[in-house]
Amino acid sequence: MHAIQMTEHGGPDVMKWTELPTPIPTKGEVLVRLEAAGVNFIDVYYRTGAYPSEIPAVPGLEGAGVVEAIGPEVTTLHPGDRVAWSDRVGVGASGGGSYATHVIVSEARAVPVPAEVALPVAAAAMLQGMTAHFLSHTTFPIGRGYSCLVHAAAGGVGLLLGQMAKKRGARVIGTASTDEKAALAKKAGADDVILYTRTDFASETRRLTGGRGVDVVYDSVGKTTFEKSLDALCPRGMMVLFGQSSGRVDPFDPQLLNRKGSLFLTRPSLYHHVRTRDELLARAGDVLASINSGALDVRIGATFPLSRAADAHRALEGRATTGKVVLVP
Repeated sequence: MHAIQMTEHGGPDVMKWTELPTPIPTKGEVLVRLEAAGVNFIDVYYRTGAYPSEIPAVPGLEGAGVVEAIGPEVTTLHPGDRVAWSDRVGVGASGGGSYATHVIVSEARAVPVPAEVALPVAAAAMLQGMTAHFLSHTTFPIGRGYSCLVHAAAGGVGLLLGQMAKKRGARVIGTASTDEKAALAKKAGADDVILYTRTDFASETRRLTGGRGVDVVYDSVGKTTFEKSLDALCPRGMMVLFGQSSGRVDPFDPQLLNRKGSLFLTRPSLYHHVRTRDELLARAGDVLASINSGALDVRIGATFPLSRAADAHRALEGRATTGKVVLVP
């Protein structure tokens, strides 16, 4: 098989197109022929060493494809089945990176893909779709009468989160850097979009809410938005920090949360929101069913050949993409 492999941490160029032995599935595993792999900002964290990882390694945390072979004691999957997976869930064992033509996937992590859903779309929806799902349904169950601020509203999670929050009846305010991205966020259901490159998003959020602030901020940016995100909240509002694309948040005195209105702060992850096979099938199944019915639109903003994973990372880090970035063999 072929794969993207990195033997050191660093910039995009540490990822090399390499020929490796095709793995053989063992107990509870299946071998999947990749149709598409999702690219996520967390892949950048692992590549640079911001998140610890062993090397050499094949990057990639999600994908979709067709089962080619099954290992012993696999009972629910068969060769020819269409499946998608994410390595960020808390069930099953991780079999290796998804930036490869063939991937070992734990049966416990493999989710059946409806025939009507294209496999690249399924790959694009796994990690970011389930993230948007737990943020809007569990971390802060958004609904009618609530308002939210979604940072990076034209990004992969942002577009899905905006759609889910709107369908649940909430008022959605998004942030974006350009008019093009603002238009995408509006199309996905945002009631208002703040161009943070031109306007202070905290003061504009308060203006849009009549001075009250929003009930919840969904923030994947981190360092550069954190304190102003707190300023955008209403008293007893919740700050949901689920990423750090601009860097780690600086240490602060928790008394700050009191001064700004007895605020709540949480730092959730998908891993802790999918702890069982049943929970995985329910959450992923809800996302895929919504895509199948047309209730949820997954935007694939850029597609790169698998061999050009470094270019995909450059585009992602350079904020040159909207929606989801995928790699195809």
